[in-house]
Amino acid sequence: MPLFRKTALLFLTLVFAAQAMAQQLPVPPSLAAKSWLLLEMGSNQMLTSEKPDERLEPASLTKLMTAYLTFSALHKKTLALDQPLPVSEKAWRTGGSKMFVRVDTQVPVEDLIKGMIVQSGNDACVTLAEGIAGSEENFAQMMNREAQRLGMKASSFRNSTGLPDPQHYTTARDLSLLAAALIRDFPEEYRKYYSMKEYTYNKNTQPNRNRLLFIDPTVDGVKTGHTDAAGYCLISSALRDKRRLLSVVLGTNSDATRASESQKLLNWGFISYDAVPLFAKDQAVGKLRVWKGSQSQVKAGFPHDFTISVPKGYADKVQTQFLPQPKIMAPVQAGQTLGTLKVTIEGKLYGEYPVTALENVAVAGIFGRAIDSVKLWFN
Repeated sequence: MPLFRKTALLFLTLVFAAQAMAQQLPVPPSLAAKSWLLLEMGSNQMLTSEKPDERLEPASLTKLMTAYLTFSALHKKTLALDQPLPVSEKAWRTGGSKMFVRVDTQVPVEDLIKGMIVQSGNDACVTLAEGIAGSEENFAQMMNREAQRLGMKASSFRNSTGLPDPQHYTTARDLSLLAAALIRDFPEEYRKYYSMKEYTYNKNTQPNRNRLLFIDPTVDGVKTGHTDAAGYCLISSALRDKRRLLSVVLGTNSDATRASESQKLLNWGFISYDAVPLFAKDQAVGKLRVWKGSQSQVKAGFPHDFTISVPKGYADKVQTQFLPQPKIMAPVQAGQTLGTLKVTIEGKLYGEYPVTALENVAVAGIFGRAIDSVKLWFN
C-alpha cells in the first residue's frame, strides 16, 4: 500500500476514534449554583466545571487558607497544639459564626482549630491569625503570599474569616487548588479534623454545617460557607475505593441545595468515570541523565499516587508516553518539573501532566563539572 494511502488511513482511523470517544463522554449535570467544578484528586483533572474562573466571595471557605497556614505553622514548630493563645477584644467582637471564646482568656491551639473547622468560628480564626502573625492584617499578607505560591492567581484575601470585603474574593478553580493542597500536604490533620460532626466548647455544642458528613459515609470534608452575597457554598471531598474526588459548589440558594448539588456532582463523577492507576507515589516514571551533578541520574515521577479518570469503558485503552526535558543541568530540586506524561486514548490526546524530580541532585565538584563540560561540548 502506498505511503500516502497508509497515512490517510491512519489519519481517518484516529479521527473516527476521537469522534467515537467524544460521543461517549459523560454528560455532566447542571447544578443550581453560580459556579462549580469537580476535580479528580489523583491527577488534578477537572472532570466538569461551570464558570470556574468567575470571581466570587468565598465566605467561610476562606478558613481553608487560615487552616493551611495554621497546619504549616504546626509543622514548622512555630506553633504547638497545646499552646494557649490569648483572645483579644477584636477576636471576641468579630461577628458572624462563633466558637464563643471569651475575651482576655487563653485557648489552646487545638481547641481553636476545632472551633474554626467544625463550628466555623470567626473568633477562633482571628485568635489563630493574631497568634501566628501578630495581627490579622499581617496574617492576610501571609494568606496572599501562600495563595500565589499555590498558583491561586485570581484570589485576594483581606481577613482570616471570609467576612465580606470588596477586595476579598476568589474563584472555584482557586478554591480547588487550595482544598487539594490542604488534603495532600496535611493528610493527618485533614483526617483528624474535617470529618468531625460536632464539637463542644464551654458546654456549647455545635454541629458541623456540612450535611454530607451525616448522609454519605464516603464524604470526609471539607468546608461550608455562607454570606448574603456569596450564597450557600460547599467544598466536598469523598473517598471511594481509594479514589478521591473534590467538588466545589458556589452560590446556591440554601443549605439543603448546596448539599444536594454537591452530592449530585460527586455521584456523577464516581459513576460516569473509571479510575486508572498509572504510577504509585515516588515510583520512577524514568531515570534521566543529569549533567554536572553529584550523581549522573535523577528519578522522575509523581509525589503522590497518580490516577486518572476516564469515561466508562475506556480504562483498557489508555496509553502513556513520557517526554523528558532535554539536557537537565544540576542542581535539581525535588519537585522540579523534568518532563511531561502524555496520556492518549485510542490515539487521541487525553491529557498532559508534569513529571517532577523525586530527589535532589547537587552540583558536582570542579572535576566532575569539567568532565561533563567536555562531554557536552562534543555532544
